Amino acid sequence: MATNSKEDDEVPPPQRPPSPPPHTTYAARAIHTPNFSAFRPRDFKIPSPHIMSHVAWSCDGRKLAAVGIDKIVRVWQPEKSMEIRVASIFSGAHADDVDHVSWNPTHPELFVSSSQKDRKIVFWDARQSRSTQQLSLKLTPTQTGYAPDGKTIFYVSAGHSLYFLELGRNPGEAKDTWRTAEEGRTVVASSALFNHAGDGIVASFHSEHTLRVFDYPALTIQENPAAHVGGCIAIAQDPRGRYIASGGHDSIVNLFDVSEWICTRTITCCDHAINALSFSHDGEYLAISNTSTYIDICAVETGVPIHRVSTSGPVSTVTWHPSKHLIAFCGQMKVREGTQTPPSALVSLFGAT
Repeated sequence: MATNSKEDDEVPPPQRPPSPPPHTTYAARAIHTPNFSAFRPRDFKIPSPHIMSHVAWSCDGRKLAAVGIDKIVRVWQPEKSMEIRVASIFSGAHADDVDHVSWNPTHPELFVSSSQKDRKIVFWDARQSRSTQQLSLKLTPTQTGYAPDGKTIFYVSAGHSLYFLELGRNPGEAKDTWRTAEEGRTVVASSALFNHAGDGIVASFHSEHTLRVFDYPALTIQENPAAHVGGCIAIAQDPRGRYIASGGHDSIVNLFDVSEWICTRTITCCDHAINALSFSHDGEYLAISNTSTYIDICAVETGVPIHRVSTSGPVSTVTWHPSKHLIAFCGQMKVREGTQTPPSALVSLFGAT
């Protein structure tokens, strides 16, 4: 009797199809696009002849802070109300107008505000009305930003230099305090951000056509990709860690693949200089504000414009909610000629609440 060989008895394992490259995998994934056209901007007015300059979400998305028209930081809980009278007021630390606000990425109650006029950076805990620490600077701070671990902060000066603050404890101190990092570690920048690992800084300069990528804390330059004609104004980081977006005076938005630092996509839907950029929490959409009266929402993987949000005036800052398809932005309502309507600063929401 004939017998089967061992090879005949064995059943070959099923063959797995080869995995497509990462870009193909993500692009082929089914995406449910929100119906942005079903929403309308909701404007919340604050009587003021000045513009609201900056808004920012807490890391859990429960609080929204706004600054720009006076010495006060206003914080709302949008799920409850955005009425001006219910905002929590944080005051008494700044002697002049507050320009910028940043939330700690590891703690939903901690944030920092800065003022160009009084040259101060002030630290707050949203659970108490008084500041927890104040730092007076020799320089004028225009922008602040946290490292991912919440223990380092950068600030950009009006002279377009980048400096750092670190959280630590000096000998004999009972608690950690913020202090200026060692001198000599500065670079030229108009705007900046930490990468997701916290070991790198991406910086732009308003009169240079390139981005600059540094390692941190050594601040050795690693990449210098060409970005814009006439200077780069705004930069933003994809929450998935794949892209850096840049916007410039040339009204163009570029998407750089951070693995190779090449421009993989260019968005040209805007007709005016770019003010600010923000990625949605899932990395699918990019909100683009500019010096005109609209915000464009584009698909990141294709660069295709999806929706244009009409605004009451130029938008100085736009930022996505950390877990919803909801953007917050700010600016000022334009006063029509021949009317008696007083000017108002605006904080606005658009999208799914």
